[in-house]
Amino acid sequence: MLRLRDLTLHLTGPTPLIMGIVNIGHDSVADSLHLRTLEAQIARARQLLNEGADIIDIGVQSGRTDTAPISEEQEIEALVPLVEALADVQAPISVETWRAGVARAAVAAGASMINDVSGLADVAIAEAVADSGAGLVIMHTRARPKEVNFPTYADPVADVLSFLEQRSATAIEHGVEATQLVLDPGLDFAKTPAQSVEVMRRLDELHALGRPLLLAVSRKYFIGMITDTAPEQRLAGTLAAVAHSADRGAQIVRVHDVVAVSDFLAVRAALSGDDEPAFKGDPDAQALKWLAPKRA
Repeated sequence: MLRLRDLTLHLTGPTPLIMGIVNIGHDSVADSLHLRTLEAQIARARQLLNEGADIIDIGVQSGRTDTAPISEEQEIEALVPLVEALADVQAPISVETWRAGVARAAVAAGASMINDVSGLADVAIAEAVADSGAGLVIMHTRARPKEVNFPTYADPVADVLSFLEQRSATAIEHGVEATQLVLDPGLDFAKTPAQSVEVMRRLDELHALGRPLLLAVSRKYFIGMITDTAPEQRLAGTLAAVAHSADRGAQIVRVHDVVAVSDFLAVRAALSGDDEPAFKGDPDAQALKWLAPKRA
């Protein structure tokens, strides 16, 4: 069970929820789409919901280590109008940040989840979440935000387990209920591609933490290293990582290409289930059967 303010989700099915990414900054790691106006940002969020996103995750600051962070005031100024504008959507709104002031502003504006990519470096984020009842994503990382750090792990999975267990306990000590927590192993964060692959191979071990797992696999660097492709050419690799995550019980996948992931998971569910498959297509639609003949 996952509690997101007034919403309770029972994440027991074989198909993970899709968290659609809306980047509203200008230096994304893997997304060249620049949403310069509030209207464009709102349209993008609604588009992803129409394409099958179950959760919208809004981020202002990227994880890039080659660009400087913006101020907390700038982050809030960019973020709050979009969160407020999406108050009427029938889906949880998540905000990716590592700053407690931004988390408080986001929750006050109506966000129902804080996606903390610092691994709870500031416990005040936990306090902001506890007061509101919003969900909290805690991500594993041994680097501070915007910092380059690749530790030598004796066992990266053991480190992920111990870190997330300890930070979950810290969040609970500061008033967060266990039912509000989601855990993210932090692929590519303070990890080499080989370490990220090791974590992916051993995802089953992370269920020992007893909380829903969020896998942010979309367009990741480890995929690019495997396939030798640039970020926006990594859809095939992303789908493979989504399949692997779903097969090993991940409850949420965070992705850019929502329509492709939604279609992929729908076909996967139809092929692996015992129920009658759910067909959306019109059986009389010729365009679903074959291409229109070319004119001579």
